[in-house]
Amino acid sequence: MRYEIRVEGHMSETLAKAFPELGHVVMSGQTVLFGPVMDEAHLYGLLARCRSLGLRVLEMRPVPE
Repeated sequence: MRYEIRVEGHMSETLAKAFPELGHVVMSGQTVLFGPVMDEAHLYGLLARCRSLGLRVLEMRPVPE
């Protein structure tokens, strides 16, 4: 399944490297991380990574393949 995770602010390229399995795009005060999520454990791991990096998650949603 593919997911989008929207975080507040513009994420630097250096910070985006903390999510090598995801693509990202910066737009209108947010960064959208997107890509495949293997299972629930992977999803929770991504959210934990966001939290540990001080990122504020605004939205998380599955997207059609």
